[in-house]
Amino acid sequence: MAQETFDKGITLEKEAQFGKAKVIYEDIFSHVTDETLLKKVRCRMADIDDLIAEKAIYQRIDENAKRVLTEIGVNIIANQTLMDLLIEADAIDFDNETALLLPLKRDYINHCLEKVPREMSGDPGMNTFGTGATSPFLKRTNDEDLRPASREEYENIVLTVSEQQDIVGIFSLPVACSKSTSLFEIAQLMEKNYQGLKMITTHTMSDDEVTFFKDKDYWVDGTSLMTALAPMNNMVDPFLRSAGIGNNLLLIDQSIAGISAPGSPESLLTQIHAQVIFMMIIAQTVNPGISCIHCGIPSVIEAGGHISYSSPHQTFINAALARVNMWITGFPSAQTGGSTSLPEVTFQALLDSELSRNTMRKYGVHIVRHAMGALGSLNFFSLEKFLEDCQRERRSRMIFDAMPKDIGVIPMYFPADDQALEGIRKIAQKGDPKNADHTLKNVDSFRQWENMISQAAKKKLYYPQLNDVVSNLIK
Repeated sequence: MAQETFDKGITLEKEAQFGKAKVIYEDIFSHVTDETLLKKVRCRMADIDDLIAEKAIYQRIDENAKRVLTEIGVNIIANQTLMDLLIEADAIDFDNETALLLPLKRDYINHCLEKVPREMSGDPGMNTFGTGATSPFLKRTNDEDLRPASREEYENIVLTVSEQQDIVGIFSLPVACSKSTSLFEIAQLMEKNYQGLKMITTHTMSDDEVTFFKDKDYWVDGTSLMTALAPMNNMVDPFLRSAGIGNNLLLIDQSIAGISAPGSPESLLTQIHAQVIFMMIIAQTVNPGISCIHCGIPSVIEAGGHISYSSPHQTFINAALARVNMWITGFPSAQTGGSTSLPEVTFQALLDSELSRNTMRKYGVHIVRHAMGALGSLNFFSLEKFLEDCQRERRSRMIFDAMPKDIGVIPMYFPADDQALEGIRKIAQKGDPKNADHTLKNVDSFRQWENMISQAAKKKLYYPQLNDVVSNLIK
């Protein structure tokens, strides 16, 4: 009976009901004398308050993202198409005189978000890794010439990926294609050979081609609309077209800390979440009930000013945003991870990718693009690396599957930023996050978070068979 009660606590943790799990563990302490079980309970109690605190920050991120839209607003006044759409829907709060930009009504935000499906028909499940990124260059073995893939090479890529369907959970366009083949032709190749979840961008396709993806559960249309709280005008019409047709939408936000968004982890996720929510609102206004995947893929720059997919920061922040959706909103989610900043297929590049995937699995994510075959912080795609990544992923799955199921949820010690919302407001006033006071105050915030995770991982090895993937990653 005591073991069953403990198992219930683990189940509640996996459902992010940490307060209820804590009550169960405390009750076991009061009534159980079996030392083996008590050891497990002590292990969970050592984490439970940190998990409760972490979830509270994610709840604040969700709430503050909505406040960004209602109290700060979005800069759409110059885009007549979006203005007309939201005015007709009575979505704009014209009575708000304190917002910097155009604010939305909170009731309308809630109304639209309630319509977003929390389940997706073609869902490949938790901890799904796949291809992606549409890297500009194909990295060819023993060939230094960098160029997109030809049709013949793309046919080979599609066939190779299709042979790894036991491992590849989402087939997202991995590399650009030469002018010899259109995106629509590539989509048809993917449709013919790969049975699982597939993603492609449609903004350059014709109207007839875009309708091909309608009512197909295993296709998602990768699209975007917002950056820096303003629409990308060249994406408005394609976005509205896809939403109107009813294609499943993967809503992409690629904000970079301190460059196109604030610099602290909490403020970065708050702005990204706000912008994806805005895309959801537009999609639901056009087509209520349309399927939307929250694809916030936050990035962090390293000392040289470049994005580094070898950095643990990149993995941690994406795993945290996955938790915002898994623990708080319930939206289907997709992240980035499992890549490397190294441009060549080396042992270290393969290790970077393996450690990133395993770290994301350790914390629990939903769908992860870019995890197989990418090099050079998504600038290159390599079939050689793709196959090596698949082999390593098979081994990792076996190791994780053999682990005890009562480890519980592992805290990320996500750092709180009480000034996150105010920081976004000041950056919106300034128009540039790079030199804003909030950004400058948080230049070291990701390193401090990394140190916190590193110290915790050294004290408590959740996966000794892997020598704890987080400790290895930070080394």
